[in-house]
Amino acid sequence: KGGDPMKELFRTNDLVILSWAAAVLAGEDIEATVFDAHTSILEGSIGALPRRLMVSDYDHTRACRLLDEAGARGKDVVFADGNT
Repeated sequence: KGGDPMKELFRTNDLVILSWAAAVLAGEDIEATVFDAHTSILEGSIGALPRRLMVSDYDHTRACRLLDEAGARGKDVVFADGNT
């Protein structure tokens, strides 16, 4: 696991969804990392640039399944596979 390349799960501007998804994954011992969290400094804090939720390539398939089962596709996110 450690040192595996990271793979994107989804993008969103909703910080609550990011937190929720990270908690769902943490409950199954999958470490998630939010990319682009500090872009608000560059964009002027208007929330125009979505944050990306990333997991290791090793955990990606299981993480997608867990978030699907938890109902993430019905939320305000754009999954890396192009489905919402």
